[in-house]
Amino acid sequence: MAVPQASLRYAMGVKMNNTKIQFLPDDFELAGHDKTAHLNEIFAGRSYWHDILSRFTGNKGAIAGLVCILFIIIMAVIGPSISGHTYYSQIIAHQNLAPRIKGLEKLGIFDGSEVINTSTGTVRQNRYISEDPGVTTGLEDIYYWFGTDVLGRDIFTRTWEGTRISLYIALVAVIVDMCFGMVYGLISGYFGGRVDMVMQRFAEILNGIPTLVIVTLLILVFKPGLVTITVALAITGWIGMSKIARAQVLKLKEQEFILASKTLGAKDFFIIFKEILPNIFGQLIVMSMFSIPNAIFTEAFLAFIGLGVPQPLASLGSLISDSFKSFTTHPYMILFPVIVLAVIMLSFNMMADGLRDAFDPKMKEM
Repeated sequence: MAVPQASLRYAMGVKMNNTKIQFLPDDFELAGHDKTAHLNEIFAGRSYWHDILSRFTGNKGAIAGLVCILFIIIMAVIGPSISGHTYYSQIIAHQNLAPRIKGLEKLGIFDGSEVINTSTGTVRQNRYISEDPGVTTGLEDIYYWFGTDVLGRDIFTRTWEGTRISLYIALVAVIVDMCFGMVYGLISGYFGGRVDMVMQRFAEILNGIPTLVIVTLLILVFKPGLVTITVALAITGWIGMSKIARAQVLKLKEQEFILASKTLGAKDFFIIFKEILPNIFGQLIVMSMFSIPNAIFTEAFLAFIGLGVPQPLASLGSLISDSFKSFTTHPYMILFPVIVLAVIMLSFNMMADGLRDAFDPKMKEM
């Protein structure tokens, strides 16, 4: 066995100098200021979903988005019944009333006054209170939190009624993605070959048809309403999810644990839904969350161009479309529906971003 040259030189030097190495008691000390040995800390094992929850709750943006979504859901449930008005009730005498909130009017905000631009200049008026002493308008005890529209309908009630439709569209988008798009992509990617080619060509044909054309054709067959919008989303809304699911399956289906399952005699659909799906479920949830704002925007766009829900039913898109005509004279009519729609879309995007970082923390570093 070869001896290193440095060891030979050291041994020869010790022998030649006739020195003897001695170790003193203070040559070695225990690590730490208290001269006690530190033991390795043992961390309690945590499950995969516990790690995801911990990373998600640590993301302040995702938590803020989730809180906003919960608040909007609560207001969509109880909001239309708070003000005492219905979304279809019209009071012509109450038309074009500015927002007025009890308690805040004493602070000079939301007191029912508005500035109107006219050809001769700007005029500030308050239709709730008469400027002539001794003359009553009959509106002194009336409060509209978001104001009224040109037909005297309560914008607060109609805004939260429209929010219900937006949340319904979000639910439809998730159901279509998870129940059809996910299954379609899993089957196409797993079997491959001719099955994959036929399924992908069919999806490309549908994806090549603009959504606006599909909705227009559906309106010729069905009446304008939620059913038409739901069918339009169900026809093309799943294609993006199917592509993501297919790509994930192509990445995993040649892995060793899949080959082991095939060797043990597992059936194809057992491998798809019991072996592959649990490993890609996180990515699919994230993609479904990102598809919600797109679906909500699609419904708002269709309502804005007149292909949405019929009157007197309101959606956020139809409210924005109707209020846009009075934007120069009464800007408050369009303000609140736009704010609610923006908060909904921003909140879902923030929550989806937090879910993506929670399921795949490496994505945050890219």
